[in-house]
Amino acid sequence: MRHTLQEPGTVLMAPDTVKSTTSTDPELNENKQPQHTKQRSRTWTHKTQLESPAIPQPQYASGGHMNISHEVRPEKRVREVRKQSGNNVRQLLIDCAEALSENKIEEFELLVEKAHRAVSISGEPIQRLGAYMLEGLVARHESSGTNIYHGLRSRKPESKELLSYMGILYDICPYFKFGYMAANGAIADALKNEDRIHIIDFQIAQGTQWITLIQALAARPSGPPHVRITGINDPVAEYTRDGLQLVEKMLLEMSNKFSIPLEFRGLSVYGPEVTREMLDLRTGEALAVNFTLQLHHTPDESVDVNNPRDGLLRMVKGLSPKVTTLVEQESNTNTTPFLTRFMETLNYYSAMFESIDATLKRDSKKRIDVEQHCLAKDIVNIIACEDKDRVERHELLGKWRSRLSMAGFKPYPLSSYVNSVIKTLLSYYSDTYTVVEKDGALLLGWKNRNLISASAWH
Repeated sequence: MRHTLQEPGTVLMAPDTVKSTTSTDPELNENKQPQHTKQRSRTWTHKTQLESPAIPQPQYASGGHMNISHEVRPEKRVREVRKQSGNNVRQLLIDCAEALSENKIEEFELLVEKAHRAVSISGEPIQRLGAYMLEGLVARHESSGTNIYHGLRSRKPESKELLSYMGILYDICPYFKFGYMAANGAIADALKNEDRIHIIDFQIAQGTQWITLIQALAARPSGPPHVRITGINDPVAEYTRDGLQLVEKMLLEMSNKFSIPLEFRGLSVYGPEVTREMLDLRTGEALAVNFTLQLHHTPDESVDVNNPRDGLLRMVKGLSPKVTTLVEQESNTNTTPFLTRFMETLNYYSAMFESIDATLKRDSKKRIDVEQHCLAKDIVNIIACEDKDRVERHELLGKWRSRLSMAGFKPYPLSSYVNSVIKTLLSYYSDTYTVVEKDGALLLGWKNRNLISASAWH
């Protein structure tokens, strides 16, 4: 581990050396944005429009379509919105959810009209979050949440560039990036003496999690190992095939640049449908399996009697990996009833929207784009959808521990060295970010709210 992380200039912790498509951004607050890592995102999120003729739009009680595009509001309207108290907006959202849960439709519609005047996608964090949560409530009432969610996920992107809105989100909200860093540290440690390595990534997305790990492996004093990466991606999105080709191109460029033998194979298939035969396991290879923000999309026993979530974990355990890494949102929205789930979502995303304010200016169009295209669809799905249509089903670290233990896994404590580096790097963003080590796992958050957990298993 010392050779892998320290001797090559702690390359695992270093900025990507692959040429970035990110230019200097005047919208980022200079006193907030760190001068170090500018790692691009893992998730393929492309510019979409929330409104489309193909997607039924939820309506207010007045009959007007809900509109969360970033059109400029009249000055009078903006002044009116900014007078609203954050506590008042929060309570108003809760009142709307309670009225809907109790089927008090007339009261709900009146409250929605009032809430519409209190929220704004360019206001305080609670006002911005309120705009999307209000959309989720209206979509739940109109039973249109599923159409909105799937429309946003499957829309063909306008650009094939690796840089995406999610990439911006990962730069300005470091929990995701540092969760991946912790996972990479565990993989580097577990496979430090291996000459042939096979990484199975169940959510390859843009593949950029592996940039720093590949650099670290290439810098081994004893010489680089042979690396093979199998990347699995969501087959629903129209851009999946192009995305896997881009990942392969990027990884092969890294192979040439750092003189490390590397193979890549992409699989466009749902995680629970992956079988041992698809993975081309080879004798003599040390196996690492990576789950990043993927398992919560896999249904469990509350949705499907076959319990694909636990079934997938058992299948992976049967592969005998040397290490399995898990990065997940630290939220409890899986089996909780609607009103409890609404409150959990309100608390979770309130912390996230506040943290975005620490880096991007309030009037930044980029911030509006990031929140609209990266976060809104998940919020709508959690609030508006049920049963199999609700795919955003997060669980807390304690529940993941139970599932992994039942599947036969044992904890693999994360590296204390990597954890200390993460703590140091986080301090460059804001001293309000938190890092908690708990039973060998890492919890990253904002103020007193944990937002992301990272753990490793074997």
